[in-house]
Amino acid sequence: MDELLREIQAEKEYILDTLRALNEALQRKEKTAVELAAISTFLQNTYNGIENILKRILKFKGIFIPVSESWHKGLIDLSVDNQIISLELSKRLDEYRAFRHFSIHGYGVLLDKGKLMPLATNLPDLWSDFESEVDTFIKSSRNK
Repeated sequence: MDELLREIQAEKEYILDTLRALNEALQRKEKTAVELAAISTFLQNTYNGIENILKRILKFKGIFIPVSESWHKGLIDLSVDNQIISLELSKRLDEYRAFRHFSIHGYGVLLDKGKLMPLATNLPDLWSDFESEVDTFIKSSRNK
């Protein structure tokens, strides 16, 4: 369990660094394609960190994550099934999962500011809720 906690803590620190960089990008008055691409990258990085935390917890529990084209969605579903996160939170994460997919497979110059900015401004709250649910899960697992 100690190794899992160290790995999760490292991910949390990277995510907090990323959220600070996101905040800095959001503070810039002008949002050119460069700023939007940076914001998109920070969203993607944070979502990847969230997935990394969930993968580590599932691996620790001995739960296999099936390899398929939809494994990212499967990861979220397994995390709900194993009561790591709530169904409500999984629905919110799904917006970021879909955005991550677009961000990886699309072009930064095609980013839609109207879709990007709400995701960016809501990300700190999403992270806080995710961290709280994971911490609650970890605490309950330690007490078993």
